Amino acid sequence: MTVPEGIDAGVPNAARMYDYYLGGKDNFAADRAAAEAVLAVAPEMREAARSGRALIKRVVEHLVRERGIRQFLDLGSGLPAAENVHEIARAIDPSVKVVYVDYDEVVCIHGRALLEERDHAIILQRDVTEPGTVLDDPALRGLLDLDQPVAVLMMFLLHLIPDAAKPHEVVATYRDALAPGSFLAISHAANDARPDFMARITAIYERANAPFTPRDKPGIEAFFGDFTLEPPGLVNVWPYTEVPPGMNPDLSRTGYGGVARKP
Repeated sequence: MTVPEGIDAGVPNAARMYDYYLGGKDNFAADRAAAEAVLAVAPEMREAARSGRALIKRVVEHLVRERGIRQFLDLGSGLPAAENVHEIARAIDPSVKVVYVDYDEVVCIHGRALLEERDHAIILQRDVTEPGTVLDDPALRGLLDLDQPVAVLMMFLLHLIPDAAKPHEVVATYRDALAPGSFLAISHAANDARPDFMARITAIYERANAPFTPRDKPGIEAFFGDFTLEPPGLVNVWPYTEVPPGMNPDLSRTGYGGVARKP
């Protein structure tokens, strides 16, 4: 992979590590080394990445088909993968509009190439922990109408934001900016079911200079504020109340996901 100008290929990046788990090629040696260190402790991370993509598809299809959402704001979108949000949504309704946001320049370079000549989806290079710069971006405002319902996706994002960055305040700012009838979808790594296991993974990410902050169920649920959780609430594998057949039960206990509506 060619290193874009200004990118430090020697510093591992969580988005590129995730790409490596999925079998992608948009990663550098440092990303692969850090990912392999995680896989040595948690070989199920590859399965977790694939399950994550399947979860995103279930969430987007639910919001478009069942809840009539036609606008998406995908925060911390990561590198393009098979069946991106705009592809999933527009297969149901071609009018759906999507704004992707990511801080990583490699992600944005690939995203812009993928979205070239499309007028229904864009990618912004912004820091999601600075919601004002995201929500006030003219390109976002030109595509999304924030006076109408929007679905904000924070999938596998918030556990990459340390407590020092005040993630609950960040999410609250996004919630406050949304119109009634909007939705917030979150998937987040958990530390309450397998704390020792998650502590080992966190230590590896710290050595790789990539923050990883799994949280307990109450801490994750707090991100939804006064939004109303869709049934069955905050669960290990949304929208299932029990682990689906064929899924590793231990893997399912490493995270929570939920979808909530603004009253």
